[in-house]
Amino acid sequence: MTSEAFKEIAATTAGGRAVSLRFPPQEHAARLAATRAELNRRGLDALLVFAQESHYYLTGYDSSGYVFFQAGVITADDRSTVLLTRRPDLRQAETASLYDDIRIWLNAEEANPAEDLQAILQELGLRGARVGVEFATYGLTAANGRLIDAALGGFCKLEDASDVVRRQRLVKSEAELAMMREAGRLADAAVLAAVEAAAPGATESELSAAALAAMLRGGDVPSGGPLVNTGPRALFGRGIGGPRRIEEDDQVMIELAGSYCRYHACVESTVAVGRPDPRQAGMMAVAADALDQIRDSARPGAALGTLDDIHRKVLDAAGFATERFAACGYALGCTFRPTWMDVPPMIYSGNPLVMEPGMVFFVHIMIPDTRTGVMAGIGQTFAIRENGPVELFSDLPTELFRR
Repeated sequence: MTSEAFKEIAATTAGGRAVSLRFPPQEHAARLAATRAELNRRGLDALLVFAQESHYYLTGYDSSGYVFFQAGVITADDRSTVLLTRRPDLRQAETASLYDDIRIWLNAEEANPAEDLQAILQELGLRGARVGVEFATYGLTAANGRLIDAALGGFCKLEDASDVVRRQRLVKSEAELAMMREAGRLADAAVLAAVEAAAPGATESELSAAALAAMLRGGDVPSGGPLVNTGPRALFGRGIGGPRRIEEDDQVMIELAGSYCRYHACVESTVAVGRPDPRQAGMMAVAADALDQIRDSARPGAALGTLDDIHRKVLDAAGFATERFAACGYALGCTFRPTWMDVPPMIYSGNPLVMEPGMVFFVHIMIPDTRTGVMAGIGQTFAIRENGPVELFSDLPTELFRR
């Protein structure tokens, strides 16, 4: 099933600039208001936004410019929002974001964009203020973090506020859940295409190409993967370079995310090519049992760590205590490269986060049995709902595919 074509939403900024967005401007306004309320609750005067996911969530700004130096300034009051970025990102910021004021720093031998940022904070009267910073993000490298410390350390009081927007993003709006549903359809199509391509002599890269071709008919390139590992590599928890060819009797692990407007839904599946190892079906049954129990227990008000308690209990009882992973999943939503994992939170035993309606998680049960060389893995993405069972974003069976 292909996804519906994305329809842009025309809007106008407070300054009268025409922009195109993925969400209604009222939703962005509510997100910004919630961020400002949290800043006031913490006694912070402003937030420096470095996570690309936060830029996108608050203003609709979508760019890869975060790999350089890019900062948003959100004050706790209703002053204009400011974006500091590079010249190649100017047009996108002007036409596809709600940032009020866009400033440019230019590449030069002695360029120091942190000093440009200090000048902006000076204009906003933030000398001596308490300023939150999104430190825990790929959008702020250690080197750029040192520039921030040097430029702002004696100018204002910096505090880690990495969780201000991240915590809001955990609970998805209905508009965001609609994006997740589209991503789920794309993920299913991609897995089925990869399964169809799984045959003796085919390479892992050919399966990945089939998956990407399927998902790109209606979505975006995902922020990671696809992950296709075969044979002994199927026990790996990460991808590896250099494609391997599938043998006559082989095993294939597929883990990928469909992406729609940067929102990701993941699926994990296992394929037996030729004659399956007789132990594999039983391992898959154990994994499916754990996943079923986890889905049934994922309810508002429960601690997230209880889901991993189930994962551990079922796999340990089946004899896989030494083979299972120490966590069984993580939050999903809108993410940019290098990963589709929207973490924290991870799903590990003891995680006290209380599940709420609208939170979305990917749970995968991976059994890489290093004692036998046989693996089994399945995974699904679902949303926590107010009443009743979770909402699944995949229609694929939780059983072994055979080719």
